[in-house]
Amino acid sequence: MAQKINDIQLLQLVEAAIFAAEKPLSRAELQASVLEGFNVSAKRLLQCLKQLQDDYSARGIQLMETASGYRFQTRPELSEPLARLWPERSPRYSRAVLETLALIAYRQPITRGEIEQIRGVSVSSQIMRTLTERGWVKVVGHKEVPGRPGLYATTEAFLDYFGLRHLDQLPPLAEFAALQPAEAELLTTVGMTGELH
Repeated sequence: MAQKINDIQLLQLVEAAIFAAEKPLSRAELQASVLEGFNVSAKRLLQCLKQLQDDYSARGIQLMETASGYRFQTRPELSEPLARLWPERSPRYSRAVLETLALIAYRQPITRGEIEQIRGVSVSSQIMRTLTERGWVKVVGHKEVPGRPGLYATTEAFLDYFGLRHLDQLPPLAEFAALQPAEAELLTTVGMTGELH
């Protein structure tokens, strides 16, 4: 028989579970783990998560829903001062890696040859290895042309890292107009269809 749990207890349990988890937690994972045995409907859980998001709306951390679930994260506008807590630098990615990632994100699925054609230079194996080892891209199929090249697309890990639930949350290419002219030109070329796949 399912146990009853009041709203305050539910809020505390869900908050603690998300806080303690090593990865984002989906609603299904919450239901199957910490909420198993409690009488909590999907609607009630969703209301609880919404309440937590509201509770954290004016704080330094926020509850975000990403592609694979909910997680707490610091506000992006605080990243510069918070970076002082970790003197060792996070990995820096070359412009070629970031351009390749942008092409995959905005034009997926896309082959390495198509990326090279748009960029106008060859894409090294190291660039593709960096993106796949990071878990941001993967081969999702093969193009039906001679040689059957791999088709690359972004992953859930990519969406989670950038705090997105879906690809349609990628910033519109128009927002890149404020970038350096060469970067803006590249991103305009990347998204020349204006559609996300």
